[in-house]
Amino acid sequence: MIFGIIGAMDEEIEKIKNEMEIEKKFVKAKTIFYKGVFEGKKIVLVRCGIGKVNAAIITQLLISEYEVDIIINTGVAGGVKEEIEIGDIVVSTDVLEHDFDATSFGYPLGQIPRLEVLGFNADKYLIDLAINSSEKELEYGSVYKGRIVSGDIFVSSQEMKKKLCDNFNAYCVEMEGAAIGHTAYINNKPFLIIRSISDKADGSANDNFNEFVDLASERSVGILKRILKSYKQ
Repeated sequence: MIFGIIGAMDEEIEKIKNEMEIEKKFVKAKTIFYKGVFEGKKIVLVRCGIGKVNAAIITQLLISEYEVDIIINTGVAGGVKEEIEIGDIVVSTDVLEHDFDATSFGYPLGQIPRLEVLGFNADKYLIDLAINSSEKELEYGSVYKGRIVSGDIFVSSQEMKKKLCDNFNAYCVEMEGAAIGHTAYINNKPFLIIRSISDKADGSANDNFNEFVDLASERSVGILKRILKSYKQ
């Protein structure tokens, strides 16, 4: 059993890289992949870069080149629902692309034509593990389970935030998870997206992101460690 662990930014993978036992490094598609052991599990760790295309490319490489069995994406996001605060955790039930629009052809907003699903469902066992792990890991803050939406835009306005909530019932927004979920779906691989909230996706998002990204990333990694420890093959 090999876990593919994806973060979009250095901040999201640095702690894992420093703590894992690295057995080998590979370079593919101008990206470094770290193969080794973390929390007693075999993993391939990678920083995919920001955005949906980067995320999809790297997820496919993890599956095709490095034969991972499970995909977990850890990182930060902007909170969409008003009750979600900085430092809270959102565990994905499903993911979709909020900026995909084929409504002119009769598809719901966010649905990719000729696919049978609107969103891509995360693995139920991984969801349960993540919820339990989050509740044990967090000394403060709340844990939510819900839809995560992705798009190639850093959301930083109350107007856009409201649209994401109204149109998709989104819990948080980021820029990679739906592409990772889509790629996992078409390859029949279980996946999970874990996001720690770094900002509230409103007018203060830029400042809050820069202030809280390191703390939020660290919280996501702490939960990932508990998931890997608890995972039973």
